[in-house]
Amino acid sequence: MKAVLLVSHGSRETKARAEIELLARDLKKKSGISLVEPAFLEIESPDIPEGIRRCVDKGAGEIVVLLNFLNSGKLACADIPGIINQARRHHPGVHFRITGPLGRHDALVALFLKLIHEA
Repeated sequence: MKAVLLVSHGSRETKARAEIELLARDLKKKSGISLVEPAFLEIESPDIPEGIRRCVDKGAGEIVVLLNFLNSGKLACADIPGIINQARRHHPGVHFRITGPLGRHDALVALFLKLIHEA
């Protein structure tokens, strides 16, 4: 079974948590993937290893780690891949793939233009 682990930074703001949970629900609904779990780098729970455990416990053999990060900073390019490499050792039967951050995705320019015009 394929799972998506939606990885975000984490925040003390309850509104941020609600937005992530809504995003995870929307991704699940619109993707047709039955298992979409949020996880957080810090502050919030579950953390990334716990999110992975939840996916594995629910039968995931493939986990797409979807980075909810805008740019290619240390977190997205070093810290999170390091956590995923540890998870590969703990879950050798699970195939992991990590997306890139959103920063240079073609759709981002169109989205920003839409936001500029709506402002």
